Amino acid sequence: MPVRAEHDRDALASLLRRDPVLHAYQLGDLDDFFWPYTSWFRRGDQVALLYHGVTPPVLLAFAGPDGLPELAALLADLAPMLPARLYAHLSPGLAEVLGGWFAFDPAGAHLRMALTDPARLATVTPAGEVLGEADLPGLRALYAVAYPGNWFDPRMLATGQYVGIRQAGELVAVAGVHVWSPTYRVAALGNVTTHPRVRGQGLAAAVVAALCGRLRAHVDHVTLNVKADNVAAVRLYRRLGFSRVADYGEYTLTAVTDSMSSRHAGSATRP
Repeated sequence: MPVRAEHDRDALASLLRRDPVLHAYQLGDLDDFFWPYTSWFRRGDQVALLYHGVTPPVLLAFAGPDGLPELAALLADLAPMLPARLYAHLSPGLAEVLGGWFAFDPAGAHLRMALTDPARLATVTPAGEVLGEADLPGLRALYAVAYPGNWFDPRMLATGQYVGIRQAGELVAVAGVHVWSPTYRVAALGNVTTHPRVRGQGLAAAVVAALCGRLRAHVDHVTLNVKADNVAAVRLYRRLGFSRVADYGEYTLTAVTDSMSSRHAGSATRP
């Protein structure tokens, strides 16, 4: 069965809801807020997403062990039609499928975590205020000091799901979302950071607990991605009730020179 473009949101939702935690980001991207920035590809029951709302675009391809062979076949067919440079989130074993087309710059092993024991949130006193578009300059200033190079999309402030803590009028801690969809009942935390001068005071735990409380009123699954070697962050999330549900890798992909002629030929037949 060849790879094909899939434009039916209901069909995609049905496939992705078989594992809503593993596919939380993809489910969230079905929402009207993200949908215009997405391209979807399907082979049988497996789905890959190319999200082009950021630069470079991001490829998401996740499957459990039983679905990996079919998803690998999908990626093998899709490879010559992908952009020449992109970022990718891939389940273990899938990177090798793209090796003939792309050079890889690994960003390390990552964990998908999910809030599986929300009772633990009660062990932390939540704190923070909801941030809006007027807070963008202060938020950018905090990220420049505390989290440079992060994946922050200013559009996400419009969701109302960014929470920050101030000291003397300055933002010093924040927790936000990469994905939030009440329609598809999923959220993914992101862009969580604390100013270096106030770390160790419990502010990250307080602001994450406050945000999770807000999110749980609208969604069934609260998830996040974190680098596997970020011991402090993993410890914090476990303390708040998150558990590890999947491993995956993140990579920057750049097309290799000897594949470019085939890539241009293939791009004319994009599904």
